[in-house]
Amino acid sequence: MRLLLSLFLSLFSLCVFAQVPAGYYDSAVGKSGSVLKTSLFNIISSHDEIAYADLWSAFYYTDQKSDGLVWDVYSNCNFSFGTYQCGNYTKICDCYNREHSMPKAWFNSESPMYTDLFHIYPTDGRVNNQRANYPLGECVNGGSVGTDALGKLGTSTYSTYTGTVFEPADEYKGDFARTYFYMVTCYEDKVASWSSDQLAGNSYPALSDWSVSLFLKWNTEDPVSQKELDRNNTIYTYIQHNRNPFIDNPELADYIWGDKKSISWNLSASLSEVAKSYINVEKTLTSVQINNPQSESYTYALIKAVGDICSKGETKQQNLSFNYSQLHVGIYLLTINSKNYLNTVKLIVSE
Repeated sequence: MRLLLSLFLSLFSLCVFAQVPAGYYDSAVGKSGSVLKTSLFNIISSHDEIAYADLWSAFYYTDQKSDGLVWDVYSNCNFSFGTYQCGNYTKICDCYNREHSMPKAWFNSESPMYTDLFHIYPTDGRVNNQRANYPLGECVNGGSVGTDALGKLGTSTYSTYTGTVFEPADEYKGDFARTYFYMVTCYEDKVASWSSDQLAGNSYPALSDWSVSLFLKWNTEDPVSQKELDRNNTIYTYIQHNRNPFIDNPELADYIWGDKKSISWNLSASLSEVAKSYINVEKTLTSVQINNPQSESYTYALIKAVGDICSKGETKQQNLSFNYSQLHVGIYLLTINSKNYLNTVKLIVSE
């Protein structure tokens, strides 16, 4: 409850999500391969740890869809926050739980990995049970636990690996690839002792050869989404105070494990280019500009803090401006809501 309250106060007082802080990755510039990975480890490994019980309230901010329901990457079930927490389950859509996408058995449930939000997601309990502790992979003829399930379990059909694997839905494969890149980088000093066919038993490359190839493929095929950008910023700003560099700069994986690992990495415009392809908000002292380059349909509402709706509508406009300097003195909230985006901007009008 303490985490829930502090997050609410922080989210209410901040106008727009923070982006990558200036200079955050400067110490990694000019490096490649294992040296680049170690540089990133030094940047992100020190972070705040939360209690396992607080993951439930953290999910409300890290994994909420625009309709207010739980964003479950393992199913299409409609879970409300709190009400459907596992608990017991017998079938899909009974409840959601706290899924360690890198199974906790691999690292013996040790901290701080045990509560690191960058690899823990709310997921349907039944599908989570099916996934168990198997590696992630591709299984052409795999099976699922129901029509609402996302992902399937079966024998690996990728590369040389022939064990049992869990294959996530296509729209989340990149998310999981970048999650695993983060885990073996953030815990470079520990990963050599972890046990799984997904891992190499060392600090570099840390991932098994077939896993490196698979995750590089997923990283390319499923680019960074607005969901990942928002989740990354939320975890950094309010909870752990570290970032997933492979969301900020997805090309880093190629410079560490891929065909660019002998080339020095330099900061690129990758994050800003990704951000520009989605709705974003720019605020000045007198106005708010909503930029929508893809003409995505979204709703908006300008609400005075006491509850009066001043303006609302639905539009696909690429550029929409609100000049709030002419409003009566008070505090206003501007909400923007689409399939891939949710943001609330606090506006203060003074005399």
